[in-house]
Amino acid sequence: MKTLTTTQDLADFCAAAATHPYVTVDTEFLRERTYYSKLCLVQLAYPGEGEDSAVLVDPLAEDLSLDPLYDLFRNEAVVKVFHAARQDLEIFWVDAGVFPKPLFDTQVAAMVCGFGEQVGYETLVRKICRQGVDKTSRFTDWSRRPLTDAQKTYALADVTHLRRVYEHLSAELEKSGRTHWVAEELQTLTDPTIYDIRPEEAWRRIKTRTSSGKFLAVVRELAAFRENHAQTNNIPRSRVFKDDALIELASTKPRTHADLGGSRLLLREARKGAIADGILEAVKRGTECPPEQMPKVENGRENLQVNPALADLLRVLLKAKTENEGVAAKLIASSADLDLIAAGERDVSALTGWRYEVFGEDALRLCDGKVALAAKGQTIRLIQL
Repeated sequence: MKTLTTTQDLADFCAAAATHPYVTVDTEFLRERTYYSKLCLVQLAYPGEGEDSAVLVDPLAEDLSLDPLYDLFRNEAVVKVFHAARQDLEIFWVDAGVFPKPLFDTQVAAMVCGFGEQVGYETLVRKICRQGVDKTSRFTDWSRRPLTDAQKTYALADVTHLRRVYEHLSAELEKSGRTHWVAEELQTLTDPTIYDIRPEEAWRRIKTRTSSGKFLAVVRELAAFRENHAQTNNIPRSRVFKDDALIELASTKPRTHADLGGSRLLLREARKGAIADGILEAVKRGTECPPEQMPKVENGRENLQVNPALADLLRVLLKAKTENEGVAAKLIASSADLDLIAAGERDVSALTGWRYEVFGEDALRLCDGKVALAAKGQTIRLIQL
């Protein structure tokens, strides 16, 4: 198996790949000790059986730039095939501001083709390729060099089997006329806003038990400081302080370094230096926030009155529709989506696009009392009213 360590070698491979209809892609990375993922390996393969059609790319090599790969990503004549692409896409977006186009995600396609919810790569290889995948190297340190033969074999298998998986799923989608379903789903994956984390919005991910504007103002400032510090120093958020410590700080509102010393949950490193100074400044900004600038929890949906009986009927309808269509229910609507529909909310993804065709139209008719559900044996059917 070939490992590319120079830009020229990568350029040569990408030039060859550009003559094919698709290329399969996977990555190995580490994120336990950093804010941003550290890319350690890229695996690539194009159609073929020979050794030259699949390679490992070492992004840690001194003489290698990923620019030829990014040029291939921009080449819209070649489909870029991933499995569970989200984390891979985030790495490439953060590194180069580029998304592979056109994109195909076999996990999404498998859900559309009836393989279940969030089906794993090993499952697809077993069911489609009739082969097993050795996962013993899955949790190894991919940043260490040299890579072992076992690591290389494991990594390369993630793109070689993916070729057959892609060909099978794309053929199934073409046959069923559902290619556009997958295309709609993948538009979300290539939306830059889901990867660009804005520190001033980080507070929205913090779970609190109060909607007090004064309290949330301090939470917002602490969360923004933590996000900025973690990004700037490329360390995990938890290395700055954890969520429970953030809530404690927002409650106690320390004013001095001595106050920080009394925290039960704050790491020792956070009680001094830049982190301690940042905490005190954030608390000060939060406590001095004018009332009109205090954050507000958007809880309009939480206050909706859900009709539980209707929500249950929608669940039955969803199960019947997805079983009939052979598509994963989770791909169409979550339990929360069904509750929203039952409460009268109509700005729900399950009521748009291909989901509307499969489920949404009849769901609305059920809500409006235009149809009823009837059971006959193992079958659920709609009755016009």
